[in-house]
Amino acid sequence: MVYLLIPRLPLRNGSKVSESDILPRDFQSLKARIIERGPALPKRLTQVATYALEHPDEIAFGTVASIAVEADVQPSTLVRFAQAMGYQGFSELQEVFRSRLRDRILNYEERIEQLRQHALSASKSHVIFQGFTEAAEKSINTLQERLEPKKLDRAVEILSKAETIYLLGLRRSFPISTYMSYAFGKLSVRNVLIDAIGGLAQEELGFATKRDCVLAISFTPYASETVSLAQAAAARHVPIVAITDSGFSPLSPLSEAWFEVAEANFEGFRSMAATLALAMTLTVAVAEMRGRRN
Repeated sequence: MVYLLIPRLPLRNGSKVSESDILPRDFQSLKARIIERGPALPKRLTQVATYALEHPDEIAFGTVASIAVEADVQPSTLVRFAQAMGYQGFSELQEVFRSRLRDRILNYEERIEQLRQHALSASKSHVIFQGFTEAAEKSINTLQERLEPKKLDRAVEILSKAETIYLLGLRRSFPISTYMSYAFGKLSVRNVLIDAIGGLAQEELGFATKRDCVLAISFTPYASETVSLAQAAAARHVPIVAITDSGFSPLSPLSEAWFEVAEANFEGFRSMAATLALAMTLTVAVAEMRGRRN
């Protein structure tokens, strides 16, 4: 994470720099600050915070006027939000969102070119392998530090009581939900994989009741169909457990239990190691708890 010391008030001799004197200069640092300060923000600023984390590209490219319309706030609220995060104005905060695109949202041709440059002086395949293993290790270590045992137990309890577990993870989350469906099947746990083939996702999930459970998986930028399906299920009082990447994820407020998984990346390609480790944990733990009850 990158921070910049804000030269505002002179510090007394021997005093320490407080966290409030540190200005985030990369997206992950800013995201952490938004999540940290979110609970104390007024309603309108919380609204902006939620929109910013759900729509980072719009924040990066939009104008104050267009973003205000989309976030359903006054333009002045955007300025107040930026100041609440420590910036002098909205354009300064917006630059952090733009740097996110430069640093992380590379197209695949650019990513491959980065890999070529990275591997010029060594075995290309080995450099790529080493990069991905390091990203996987970092992701898993972060999950180990942040995972709350009580939250894990709560999620396992909810899932183990469900008559049927509906697995909802589209786009890059689909391999995770597919693996869980395979593993649950081998462990004799009734499940339905929502694959959205033929545009029938809504019908596939339509049979879920409050006696079942939806396990929803989605990360920034959140798959719109995953979010809308989870919202529809929650409206019918179907319990939801979510694997996502932020307290401001649209899945978080819908869920009875949710997990924040921050995956590291190598040259723009994000690891899935921590997500898969958590998915495997949930799958086996649910089967084990069901076995004890039978």
